[in-house]
Amino acid sequence: MLEQLVRDSQALDRAIAGEELSYKDGIDLMNYDNLHLLGAVADATRKKLVGDTVTFAASYYMNYTNVCAASCQMCAFYRKDGADDAYTLTLEEIEQRVGIAKQMGATEVHIVGGFHPKLPLEYYEDMMKIIKTKHPQLNIKALTAAEIFYLSKLTKNSTKEILSRLKDAGLDSMPGGGAELFHPEIRNKIIRGKCSGQEWLDVIEEAHTMGIKSNVTMLYGHIEKPEHVIDHLIKIRELQKKTHGFLTLIPLKFSLDNTELERDHLVNNECSSVYDLKIIEISRLMLANVLNNISVYWVAYGKKLAQVALSNGGNDLVGTAFSEEIYRAAGKPTTSSIEELATMVKEIGRVPAQRNTHFKILKQF
Repeated sequence: MLEQLVRDSQALDRAIAGEELSYKDGIDLMNYDNLHLLGAVADATRKKLVGDTVTFAASYYMNYTNVCAASCQMCAFYRKDGADDAYTLTLEEIEQRVGIAKQMGATEVHIVGGFHPKLPLEYYEDMMKIIKTKHPQLNIKALTAAEIFYLSKLTKNSTKEILSRLKDAGLDSMPGGGAELFHPEIRNKIIRGKCSGQEWLDVIEEAHTMGIKSNVTMLYGHIEKPEHVIDHLIKIRELQKKTHGFLTLIPLKFSLDNTELERDHLVNNECSSVYDLKIIEISRLMLANVLNNISVYWVAYGKKLAQVALSNGGNDLVGTAFSEEIYRAAGKPTTSSIEELATMVKEIGRVPAQRNTHFKILKQF
């Protein structure tokens, strides 16, 4: 049926046939106007790869500090050391929060923060040792590749040494943050004081080689061009072919409020829902042969748009996001329960399932 409808796009023809899409195909799809047909092909691809199950994790988000040596134009979360609302959690506070997370039913603790210029490597090692000792069943998903790179420069250790020490301390997996967009032309305009795109990829490749799997993100909806999005997806695809270490792609919608990009009037409005859906659809089609999971971050989309995105190529809702603070700093509601996420999925006629960090199904609803 879809084959009969697709008459004006060779890229969609190739997607339906299950072929790997080229850079040119990706650009063509970014400029393709028939969103409904693009969504239908993306959703048919999703169904073929992963069926009708929509997954999510019971995840506790812990931002251990908002102090950051970087000052990215797209970030509303960071604070400079000494600011009135700057904070850094003690190890005791971390353990207390993780204990509450366990009582809430979390199966993973997602730990990210700013680039703190004064915290030693031992702080991170002790954090993980305490969590793993007291809560051995919790998956510690901690520190982005960008944080690892910063720690390497700060402590004068190799990134490989840092990863090895953290793995020994209890690190199980890594979140996908800090990827933003890899292309230097756009990356230098949206971040400041963070690793390059290639450095991010190099660190995450080291992690994968050591058996530490990760997510990967893509920040969109600001001042990027189509070529930056497609470049990002192809670089993810090429590394995934090499390491098979990515668990899911999480496209992250840029949240405007309280950012430098807003203050400087470089971005005056958040991107449209139409563009949100196109990003989900094209992510599915560009990565179809190497990465099964495309996550819909409902925290950024809101629950109604997230449901539509699940019908346009998405298959995962990331998680409950207990205590998520980064999007909250940009004015977004950030917490949901397992039951609420399951209801969202049932409302669109799909099968909700709680998963662990590595996408093993724990419970169906």
